[in-house]
Amino acid sequence: MRDVYKPFVAIDDPDRDIRCQDALQFAFHDLVAASVKAGWNEEEALEAIIALADDSLRRICANDDAQTLLDMLRKMA
Repeated sequence: MRDVYKPFVAIDDPDRDIRCQDALQFAFHDLVAASVKAGWNEEEALEAIIALADDSLRRICANDDAQTLLDMLRKMA
């Protein structure tokens, strides 16, 4: 699988999401191709990647929400 290049724009750059997509595109295509080579069809691979990405994003958001709640409770104590 190909390497993902490092960000070259600031964290607040309005095009940072597009630059991240650019950085990931070749590794993404390699992942899908490896999945197809292993016997999964492209649609199955893409659906699995979407589900994994969604689960990861939900976990990050849940952790952020939990941390915010803990911080609020600590201030109240």
